[in-house]
This record gives sequence, structure tokens and C-alpha cells, in this order.
Amino acid sequence: MTSPYLAPGFYEAALAKGRHRDIVGGRWDETGRIQMQILIAEGMAPHHRLLDIGAGSMRLGCKAVPWLHRGHYWATDASLALMQRGHEAELPDPARLPQDHLIEDSAFAFPGVPPVDFAIAFGVFTHLPHDNLARALNSLRDRQPTLRAALFTVFLATNPARSCRQPDGVVTHPDRPPYHLSASDVAATARSAGWQLTRRKVVLPRGQVLFVGSPGVM
Repeated sequence: MTSPYLAPGFYEAALAKGRHRDIVGGRWDETGRIQMQILIAEGMAPHHRLLDIGAGSMRLGCKAVPWLHRGHYWATDASLALMQRGHEAELPDPARLPQDHLIEDSAFAFPGVPPVDFAIAFGVFTHLPHDNLARALNSLRDRQPTLRAALFTVFLATNPARSCRQPDGVVTHPDRPPYHLSASDVAATARSAGWQLTRRKVVLPRGQVLFVGSPGVM
């Protein structure tokens, strides 16, 4: 299987069991706090507009929506139902986030998303085939001319052709989830999409590596 998220009925079955948090992985509160910390460290302020790619059930949204100015958070995910469950169950004040700011998007096309300042995809490309990173970066370049920074995480491996045990113990793979890439492949993907890329040294859950991209010159 290329990704569990692509399996037929995956979201429906998990939501029916009340597992909207489990779908996006463990360490719910810790990971949401880390996402906020790294965004603020990159310069995000309450007046900025944020796009949460692969937002899931509002793990970041439940912290970002109260912090940002009203209406300045946008979310995309392959499952609208998952985002709606998070909107209902996890936001302290759901009225601060209009429902039309939740956009179902499995192709990283970002339809209907207005100009934003920051975008983050945390733990998204670790569970999807490699071509999705290039698709997302190309789409952001074409559709988000005002973007200051795009943050994303991946697993890295020095020998990407073989399975690799990450610092936190998780085993990643070249051809099935969780996926890993080489640092040179990440750099080449960003460069071909017209992005200047910087690796951050922050320690993230499960050994993920944070990259920050800024629009470059094609």
C-alpha cells in the first residue's frame, strides 16, 4: 500500500470509531505545540495568514485559530469530514473558523485558498509517495505569490534505497509508509520547483526533519 490514507474507507472507519485524533498520529498536544513554536520562530505573527496543509482534525488548528486573527487560518486535507470533526470537537471557539476555510484537497492544488503568508505541512509527506512533495511545492509556487515561507517535514536516510531506523525508533522505507528521502533528493525537488531551502536543526517527534522553503528565482 502506498499510503494508509489512500485506502478505501479509511477515514469513514476511523471517524465512526471516534478516532479523529489517532488518524493524524500520536503526541497530539505535544506535536501541535511544536508546530506553533516552529511557525512563530519563523516569524509568524497573529496578523499573518496561515495555510495548514494536511490539517487533519485540527491538531495545529486548535492552537493556531485562537492565536491568529479571526479568519486568518485556512486548512486543506484529503478528508473534509476529518477536518469538520476537528472543527466541532477540538476548537475552543468553532465560530472563529468559518467552515468554508476547510477545503478538501487530496491533490495539493489548494483550490479556493486566498493569498497566505505561511504554509506548513507537518507529517504529511512522511506518509505519501515521493511525488507529492514536488506537486505541493510546484502548486504553492504557482498559486501563492505572497508566501513568505513554506515549512514541511520529512524523514531522511543516508542510504535511501534501504529501510532505516530513525532516531526516535521508527523504521522508515523507500517504497512504503512511513517514507524517507535523501537530503539531496529533497534539495533537488525544491530546486526544480523554484524554492530556496534551508534545513532547521530543531528536534522533532519521531526523528522528522524540518525544512523551510522560500520562493526563489526560476
